[in-house]
Parts: sequence; structure tokens; C-alpha cells
Amino acid sequence: MRSRKPIEGRFTGKVAIVTGGANGIGRATTEEFCREGAAVVIVDREEQQGTAAVTELVGQGFHAALISGDLREEAFLARIGNETTDRFGRVDYLVNNAFSFIAKGEDASMKDWDHTFQAGPAAYALLGASLAPLMQAHGGGAIVNISSISAFVAQPGRWTYNTAKGAVHNLTKCMALDLHRYGVRVNSVSPGWIWTREVVRAAGGDRARWDPIWGQFHIQGRCGDPVEVAAPILFLVSDDASFITGADLPVDGGYMALGSEGNGGASHFAGSE
Repeated sequence: MRSRKPIEGRFTGKVAIVTGGANGIGRATTEEFCREGAAVVIVDREEQQGTAAVTELVGQGFHAALISGDLREEAFLARIGNETTDRFGRVDYLVNNAFSFIAKGEDASMKDWDHTFQAGPAAYALLGASLAPLMQAHGGGAIVNISSISAFVAQPGRWTYNTAKGAVHNLTKCMALDLHRYGVRVNSVSPGWIWTREVVRAAGGDRARWDPIWGQFHIQGRCGDPVEVAAPILFLVSDDASFITGADLPVDGGYMALGSEGNGGASHFAGSE
């Protein structure tokens, strides 16, 4: 598990909302925000895990709170901004991370499609739109939408997930354009294979075995850690990214740059004679 040195005090006085902040990339992002001085509101439907995360962070001296609910419910989305400002006085950043992981192909039902988009790009859009005026009240802010390498490629049996992640890219551009009037920048990141709960489950918990196997899909020869996605997210909301909006940042270890020959492992060939 990799770690990074925080930039001390970079977000002191700021308030971030991280959806799906109790696990994986969301949890790593929450921790990094806290380490750099921000107060963080975790929005997560898994109340028990969210409470445990907040308890741990507060115990370390950080400012954190949980708002638990279902992002498919419009009334719940509308509550998040007000509850955050009631607790911490402002909203500066939003990380739209929570996303449905229904991955179905031609067997997908209308219910599957509805769930995927409601708990994905639709929730991203509605929450971002509701928070932008609150960000404007304190000089503007920034939003990062979590997309995926799956937005760019075909993968078997994943019509729902890949289509919804693809929608995140055009949504990000549209949000960046329309929310600019509030002083809000909007970008996305597209992670490669990251050791989150779903990947760990698929590996049966055996990272030592599966990291080099799945790593062949990446130039760097390995899967990533959640903190390696969290760091670019923090960069994109920071003042260092003040002239970046409507963009996507691949955080994929070279996945999308790799050709069909692979990364030089078993599929490598000399090609000289």
C-alpha cells in the first residue's frame, strides 16, 4: 500500500464533500483532504462503515462528518448542501465518487439501466448543480467527477457500467461550461485498475498473485492504490489547477496508452528478423 506526503495546510479552512467516502478511492480522498487541513463530509449509503470512518478520523483530530442516504433519491441529494453548511459553514469542493457497479450486458433490464444512471451520472449532475451556488458564496470551488478507463474501451458484458462512465465525460464538460458562472471548475479523473473493494474481491484477496497478472494491462506493470487517485483529485481542486476545467485526467498507469502487444511481458516480441 503506497502513501504520500501531504502538503501541510493546503486546504485549511476549506470544506469538501466526498460521496462514497467510506471505502476505496473515496476513503483515500477523504483521508488526504483531512491530512491537508480540510473538513470533510462523507456521503455514503453504508452508514455503519461511514460512521466507523468518521469516528476514526475525528479520533485523529480531524474534522469529519457523515451524511447517510441513497443518492438515487432527489430529496436526499437536495439535503446534502444544507446539512454540510449547517455543520461546517460552507462548501468548497465536491468529489462525485459513489457510483453503481452494476455491470451487465445484453441481459441488462430497464431496472438495471435506470439504477446505473440514477446512482451514477444523474446523481453527479444533481448534486453538483445544487452545491454550485453554495460554493459561489465563498468565492467559487471545484468539482471532480470520478470516471474510469471503462468509459473509453469495450469490455465484455459491461454495457451498463461502461456506458454510464462514458456519460460522465460529456457531463463533466457540460457542467464545467454551465457552472463556470458560479466560479466552479469541473474536471474528471479516469482510474485504471485500482485495489479497491471490488478488485480485492475479484482477486480473492490475493494481491501478490493477481497484481502482476492484471498489471500486464498497464505500462507500469501493476495495479494502482487508492491514494494514487486521491492525490490527482486533490491537485484538480487545488489552486495549482486554477486554469484546468472541462478536462479528464487519466490515472491509469498507462492502461489507455498500451497497445495490444502488452507491456513487454509474455506478449513481447523482438520483431528483428
